[in-house]
Amino acid sequence: MSNDPKSGKPDTKADANAPSPNPASSNFLRGIIDSDLASGKHAQRKDQSGQPLPTVITRFPPEPNGYLHIGHAKSICLNFGLARDYAGRCNLRFDDTNPTKEEQEYVDTIIDSVQWLGFDWQDQGGELRFASDYFDQFYAMAEYLITAGHAYVDSQSADDMAKNRGNFSEPGKNSPFRDRPAEESLDLFRRMKAGEFKDGEHIVRAKIDMASPNMNMRDPAIYRIRHAHHHRTGDKWCVYPMYDFAHPLEDAIENVTHSICTLEFQDHRPFYDWVLERLAEGGFFTKPLPNQYEFARLNLTYAITSKRKLLQLVEENIVDGWDDPRMPTIVGIRRRGYTPEAIQLFADRIGVAKADSWIDMSILEGALRDDLDEKAPRAIAVLRPLKLIIDNFPEGETVECTAPVHPHHPERGSRNFPISKELWIEQEDFMEEPSKGYFRLFPGNKVRLRYGYVIECVGADKDANGNITAVHCTYFPDSKSGTEGANNYKVKGNIHWVSAAHALEAEVRLYDRLFSDANPDAGGKDFKQALNPNSKEVITAYLEQGVSSAKPDDKFQFERHGYFVADRVDSKEGKPVFNRAVTLKDGWGK
Repeated sequence: MSNDPKSGKPDTKADANAPSPNPASSNFLRGIIDSDLASGKHAQRKDQSGQPLPTVITRFPPEPNGYLHIGHAKSICLNFGLARDYAGRCNLRFDDTNPTKEEQEYVDTIIDSVQWLGFDWQDQGGELRFASDYFDQFYAMAEYLITAGHAYVDSQSADDMAKNRGNFSEPGKNSPFRDRPAEESLDLFRRMKAGEFKDGEHIVRAKIDMASPNMNMRDPAIYRIRHAHHHRTGDKWCVYPMYDFAHPLEDAIENVTHSICTLEFQDHRPFYDWVLERLAEGGFFTKPLPNQYEFARLNLTYAITSKRKLLQLVEENIVDGWDDPRMPTIVGIRRRGYTPEAIQLFADRIGVAKADSWIDMSILEGALRDDLDEKAPRAIAVLRPLKLIIDNFPEGETVECTAPVHPHHPERGSRNFPISKELWIEQEDFMEEPSKGYFRLFPGNKVRLRYGYVIECVGADKDANGNITAVHCTYFPDSKSGTEGANNYKVKGNIHWVSAAHALEAEVRLYDRLFSDANPDAGGKDFKQALNPNSKEVITAYLEQGVSSAKPDDKFQFERHGYFVADRVDSKEGKPVFNRAVTLKDGWGK
């Protein structure tokens, strides 16, 4: 669970202090919460100071051993969203129980990602917690389980433990140390804590049932030796709890009501309940105890969310780091140009299910289009430039053209840019020999320069190899857009342009999906064989001069081409670098 945290959806329109008006219709988790509220299951609980506790407490529990991805983003929306909608609280809790894999760098980026997505545990009365905050309590509880006969120290080798565990068709065999006296196990555990033994020499196991059909109940390990420096506790500890043991304890200590997990943890739930029941018997916790609920994790087409495989992409320099805009990491999609609102909209649209299914990448991309369509100011960009010369335009003169900042929001004002004798247009907007239905520039045809004049193509220049180097045209001075004369000209083509003398020359990165296979690692496939060779293209483009003042993270719709963002790392004011976040339309599968 700490490696693949849970997913879900927020009700982005709900009042932060009121329950969802009809939560049961949203997803089954809301139905469970509604039922609990109706029964008063958690209504009488109080904290240690005697203050009433919220009736809904959730948690987002990442392990700080890597960067979060889109699946974690869905989980953030779910856990914080449910707490918000039911006037509860959600803790951000780091499951830092494995010091060999965890670093402060990951803690910092996870905190930043949660806050960027628009959630703050403090807003709901939640807290920033770490499993390491409870190490003393975990240890005391493990000692109790040993003393009460519910756990023992096993001294088998790792190979013997694995062999004696059995399989799905054969029961396991009891360890020869299973009936070790509690006093002996307790002494060994304390010596483990004191650092007397090497890694793997002993391990603490719960004493449940080696013949259980559920492999997770066959005396699962609860504590192991790890001589490793911890990023928060330093060298204080050399024994650390297993995640399956720590998870229910963390939930109970934090008074969590609904512990939401993905389906792969369904078979772990009996152990979750077993641990809490035994410790409630010992007086550590009072009922009602936390409950674990499972639902389907996010499976997104054209992406992988395996931490191991994502790390491989980074270490083998297949991508440009964890924040490469092609990566499904939160830092990657943020740099790509995604907004927190788009991610929340995506989570809301895909909902919460009990059965595994695949979500098409187009739903994520569509959420970004829908979010940016209202927000993004418009600008003109020429990505594949071809020189256009207006032969009869006065040399050295310019005329100012006007366009709306946003076509559906006149209150946002207008933008101005000059037209001059030499322009840049898109290469695809000229054909010397037009195909059927082509209405753009070709010799003898008239088109309108968007926001400018009507022009007529009169020819083209070529180099020695026959390549078009410039297109020539004449313009009609009385045809300017926005003037009365413009209505006298009826043309079918309308093309984009920027003044060559005034355009901003800028680096533009055209990003596409990282994989060309919808399921790049399914069925044992080598995911690297499915890499899309066209997932990144770096070009020099010419842009409307007004975008020169773009700051990092500023977003635009480059008319006709899509939504773009000023790169948050490489952009400088006055010299922006743009990433294509998403095209205007979904071109995949067509």
